[in-house]
Amino acid sequence: MLAGIKAGWRAFSDKHPTIAQFLIFFLVSNGVTVLQMVLMPAFRNIFGMTALVDTNFQIWHVGSNLDGTPYYIFNYAAGELSSGGGGGLAYFLAVEITMGIAQVINFFLQRNVTFKANNNAAKAAMWYVIAYIIITIGAAALQGLYKAPIYNLFMNGLKLGGGGETIADVITMLINSAISFWVFFPIFKIIFKNDEK
Repeated sequence: MLAGIKAGWRAFSDKHPTIAQFLIFFLVSNGVTVLQMVLMPAFRNIFGMTALVDTNFQIWHVGSNLDGTPYYIFNYAAGELSSGGGGGLAYFLAVEITMGIAQVINFFLQRNVTFKANNNAAKAAMWYVIAYIIITIGAAALQGLYKAPIYNLFMNGLKLGGGGETIADVITMLINSAISFWVFFPIFKIIFKNDEK
């Protein structure tokens, strides 16, 4: 039975290589997203026990929010989320370390499993890092539109407190992952080449 499934998949992927790549990309991306949802709260709790929570990290001021407050690309105000802060440098590090680990794993899985690339790995990694930085900055800029309302809804509106904070963490991580998912596939088609095809 397993041999039949493998043969069927091989025939499908030979006939529809881009669709097959997209399906594998989808599975790998979702696996990496699950990893992020496990790692992010763990890192947030670890860094949350440090003074980094009270270290302001608000950079790249680019205008104002609808309520007139400054709009930052990276907006992690000092203080715990539960007390109205933005998690400070602790939250920023939890997000970025989680994303960094996930992207390293994602690079190798997507390159070797999804796209079966055999082009220059160092060059592909360089383009991957450039794309990752641009996408991270873009996703951070968009986060200013939805992060505060989501946390406010689950922590205060629905009065879920710490549980609402965790739910909001998961939702914001899923939104970030969805943005990356739809942007990365066409980029990977360009940077991960198999010269034998």
